[in-house]
Amino acid sequence: MTPPEKALARLRFLVRVADKECRHLQLTDQRLFTESFDEDRANRLEDDIELAERVEAFVGRFGRLQDTLADKLLPALLSALGERVGAQLDNLDRAERLGYIESAELWLTMRQLRNQMVHEYIEDPAILASALQTGHEFVGTLVRATQAMRADINQRGWLNA
Repeated sequence: MTPPEKALARLRFLVRVADKECRHLQLTDQRLFTESFDEDRANRLEDDIELAERVEAFVGRFGRLQDTLADKLLPALLSALGERVGAQLDNLDRAERLGYIESAELWLTMRQLRNQMVHEYIEDPAILASALQTGHEFVGTLVRATQAMRADINQRGWLNA
């Protein structure tokens, strides 16, 4: 069963957005993590504007891709597949079952990490350094989720329908 054209157009748009966000995150990740992010680097943020801008870009792009995948692309894909779209945790459980993500639990951990990167760094450079380094380790998880959803949509012929 092929979804209606309006649904396909939305999926195509969201795949393009996710692909672009994925590329941007990977580029920022490469620029920020030329070395590990430790507490000393976190302490330099106030004086090193370029480093601070890279951190802001990384945090923003990490969160934006995560939101695009979980809040937009995944529900649109589930709907196109005829799956019931529900609360985010239910959607993530289905995404895990369908092989789009490694683990719903891991995804929730990434969500908490993103919140930590956004809110904690002003008060505690050690927490920021740890969160950023962990975020760097999760970039591959976001990239693989993007690729898995895109591949399934493409395999169904919905990207070029």
